[in-house]
Amino acid sequence: MIGRSSPVDGLTVLTLERPEKANALTGPMLEALRDAIRAESAARCLVLTGAGRVFSAGADLEAARAGLATSPLWEEVSAAVADHPGLTIAALNGTAAGGALGMVLACDLRLAVPGAKVFYPVARLGFLPQPSDPQRMRALIGPARTRLILLGGARITAQEALAFGLVDRITEDPLAAAQEIAADALAADPAHMAAIKAMCD
Repeated sequence: MIGRSSPVDGLTVLTLERPEKANALTGPMLEALRDAIRAESAARCLVLTGAGRVFSAGADLEAARAGLATSPLWEEVSAAVADHPGLTIAALNGTAAGGALGMVLACDLRLAVPGAKVFYPVARLGFLPQPSDPQRMRALIGPARTRLILLGGARITAQEALAFGLVDRITEDPLAAAQEIAADALAADPAHMAAIKAMCD
């Protein structure tokens, strides 16, 4: 349920492949995604995207009720993204919701289609967000807007997300845009890229 492709040398695309369920994530999917990200440490650019019209609806509801909502796997996936030495890009082909937002926040850049929405309904559902998610969100958009999403349950449009700083570009084709942005990273020495990335943190 996690697809892998390498359209050009040095660039790896990992795709959530459960479109019939809005790419809702299960425990095995999270494990496979974590392991795939870790295995791609040599990639100079890593892109995360989804199949179909939704990036991810977050946790599969049945799996969430069975304990997935509080699983450490979410943090492990986000940490794997954050620790990746290359340029990491979330190519949001559609809405990103709930725990799936963690891996998006952990990426270096976020590109979204015009119809994408972002929301994280933890207050209504009675779950706490994953520990690193509020910190990363706050770093991007500030405390008030983080509260708007996490406490107010706001559904943020792509246009609002761009204005907030939650996404970096709106584009009809996030994958193509990601490949264009990655051109310099793909041409550079990996150690040089890692050094620049470290200076940006």
